[in-house]
Amino acid sequence: MPSFDIVSEVNQVEVHNAVDQCNKEISNRFDFKGSDARVEINEKEKILAAFADDNFKLDQLRDVLTGKLAKRGIDVRCLQLGAVEKISGNKVKQNITVREGIEQEMGKKIVKLIKDSKMKVQASIQGDAVRVSGAKKDVLQEVITLLRKSITDFPLQFKNFRD
Repeated sequence: MPSFDIVSEVNQVEVHNAVDQCNKEISNRFDFKGSDARVEINEKEKILAAFADDNFKLDQLRDVLTGKLAKRGIDVRCLQLGAVEKISGNKVKQNITVREGIEQEMGKKIVKLIKDSKMKVQASIQGDAVRVSGAKKDVLQEVITLLRKSITDFPLQFKNFRD
C-alpha cells in the first residue's frame, strides 16, 4: 500500500553556518561598529538568542539572520520569535526558537484537513510526523498538493514515499 510521511525538519548544520555568517557580517558592518550585537546558538534546545543595543539594531540583526538562513535553504517559517526582553540599560535580547517536528496540534489539523477532503486515504499521527497511506499514488499526490495549498504558515516536507 503506497504511503508517505509528512515531516518538518531543519538542517541544524546549515542553521549553525547561517548564524556564523550573520555574526561575521554584523561585526564587519559600519552601522554596527562598537555595538554588542550578536546571535548565540543553543543547539540543545534549538534556540537562537539575538542580542543588540536597541530595538532598531535588533530588527536589523533579525533581517540579516533571516537573509542568511534563506540563502542556506532554511525555511524561515520554522522560526518562532519570542518576546523582546530588556537586559540592562538599552540593551535588548530576543529568543528565536527553531521549530522542528510537527506538534500534536498541527498534526491534528493536518489529519482533519485530509479527512474533510473526502479523499480515499488514511492519515495517522506517528510521533512528530504524520503518515498518509492510500490505494493509489495519484491520490497521495493530490494530498500533497492539497497540503501545499492549505498550510502556508509552517514548513512541511514529504518524505519516505513508498509504493
